Amino acid sequence: METHKGTAPGIDLEPAARQIRELIGSIEDRQLAGPTPCPGYSVRELLGHLVGLATAFRDAAHKKFGPTTDTSPASDLPVLPADWRTALPSLLDELVAAWGSPAALEGMTRAGGVDLPGQVAGMVVRNELVVHGWDLARSTGQEFRADEASLRSSEALLAPGDDDRSGPDAIFGPPVPVPAGAPLADRVIALSGRRPDWQPGG
Repeated sequence: METHKGTAPGIDLEPAARQIRELIGSIEDRQLAGPTPCPGYSVRELLGHLVGLATAFRDAAHKKFGPTTDTSPASDLPVLPADWRTALPSLLDELVAAWGSPAALEGMTRAGGVDLPGQVAGMVVRNELVVHGWDLARSTGQEFRADEASLRSSEALLAPGDDDRSGPDAIFGPPVPVPAGAPLADRVIALSGRRPDWQPGG
């Protein structure tokens, strides 16, 4: 991770990105049509969404604005490119490098057509990797392993506030109740509006 003397370091997305890279390596073509915890998304669309968000937030880190940063992810159903098995890991590498720079956190940036501070955008993309990593693991029957630092960042970002999560434009659904003492990963996933016990058949 790049650091500058006297400057706070960038955000370490590598653990969350590594999890997704590992999951991709075990996904079979037959699983692409399977359901996911994301409403309206099959595994194919979820992977397509990951391609789009990795591209958008890479460009957001570089303050390189255009169609990749100005388009809402809800505008169209994601399309998975044919070369996704090599393209997505490469994009994740570029994303990690981009947000490892302190410059990515400076000033304002844009993603999904929304202007937001670089610091906030870094937390948002980290959370996207964590939550969608869980989506992908659960959808394809694989183990979800997230580092504590990434989970804590997601927990802080997703903590209930004044935002309305009931409308059609809400990014996350209302938090799902979990038992007292639930693991941190379950608490984070529940805060995102997902059921931690979700299974493809249920």
